[in-house]
Amino acid sequence: MEKVERLISIIMILLKKDVVSTREFVELFNVSKRTILRDMETLSLSNIPIYSVTGVHGGYGMMDEYKVDKRLLSSSDLENILTALGGLEQILISEEVEITIKKIEAMVSPLAPKGSIQLSFYDWEGRAEIRQTLRTCQEAIVKRRLVSFDYIDKNGTATKRAVEPYQLHFSEMSWYLKGFCLQRMGYRTFKLSRIDQLNMNEQTFSPRDDLLEQEQEASYQPELVAVKALISPGIKDQFIERYGRKSMETYSSDYLLATIHVPQNSNGFQFLASFGTDLEIIEPKTYVEEFRDYLNKMMKKYT
Repeated sequence: MEKVERLISIIMILLKKDVVSTREFVELFNVSKRTILRDMETLSLSNIPIYSVTGVHGGYGMMDEYKVDKRLLSSSDLENILTALGGLEQILISEEVEITIKKIEAMVSPLAPKGSIQLSFYDWEGRAEIRQTLRTCQEAIVKRRLVSFDYIDKNGTATKRAVEPYQLHFSEMSWYLKGFCLQRMGYRTFKLSRIDQLNMNEQTFSPRDDLLEQEQEASYQPELVAVKALISPGIKDQFIERYGRKSMETYSSDYLLATIHVPQNSNGFQFLASFGTDLEIIEPKTYVEEFRDYLNKMMKKYT
């Protein structure tokens, strides 16, 4: 941990606790006692009101007035932030998130309730495999350095790319890198699971003038089609979470009628097919026919 990061962490810890011993800091940051003493001197010179306490239970503390003035968020606010970060930690870059969580935890009152909300995500093995790719991409974005890699598109075509990286994006269950491709001379989005042999180059770049305009175009969503489908009560909750209760009405004792909006392409077909025999599309007929063709192609794989 760099000195600046350690100094910030010390402040966050002292905002929470009354007195912290030098030994606790030494063990926490894995540094020498002399280093902690220098850190305290640095903070004092920066007008952080730290005081020392001698004796068996001695250590360092921070003036209460400073704690009150600087705590701009309530314990409830901080708990809400911790809830979000704690749940997303499994899909984000864990080391950086862990440091952030520790800082915020140090600011929360010890009397605040813990764990009122818990978020869980699947810790899939494949996610760990792309963690290094994530770190490299993030570092390249911060340092404004080009990245090069082998890429295999959804059709299986392999190409070599050199890209100006601008943003990492997590959608549904997958990570994506958004950037300007020097081979295609245009903005592209790359799925991280299709990237191989990733390298961060020494060559740097300056953000392009039309970046904001391209970001707005990239946010374009595919045209959605209104589809009516009969669904069994067993998958009702999944439709409530995605489309809301107003999307459904009673059809019979065995089925509900759902009106939903989905893309008329493979992404929409894959989503609907995931419900198996618990769903039957009835309108519009053009969508039913294209969905049937999609399912027939799938069946041919097993005949």
